[in-house]
Amino acid sequence: MPAPKAKSSAGNSKGNVERMTLKLSPARQVALALLALLFLGLQVRLWFGEGSLRHVAALKKDVAVLKESNAKLAERNRLMAADVNDLKQGTEAIEEIARKDLGMVRNGETFFLILEQPRGTE
Repeated sequence: MPAPKAKSSAGNSKGNVERMTLKLSPARQVALALLALLFLGLQVRLWFGEGSLRHVAALKKDVAVLKESNAKLAERNRLMAADVNDLKQGTEAIEEIARKDLGMVRNGETFFLILEQPRGTE
């Protein structure tokens, strides 16, 4: 008869282990609930908060727009630096600006101003 007791006690202990794993102590339940809340909080932040995937995509788009703007401004700065260099080194740029902006002419040149008539007066 001792042999059947060993089998039944082994079967009972196996059943007890299954019941113990399914039933958690209150401290473990609280810990598991806190971990679940923490996980949900991190998920919310990942999808909706600052640093979320949507926020990162918007920042990447802003960076691309700013890089394009910086490229245009760098080209404008390069052209302005070339103009400054021309003004410092030669007189041709100064003469060009004086003719174009100020309407100046050289000695011995004749200036002709051609006026177009408005279209409605023909």
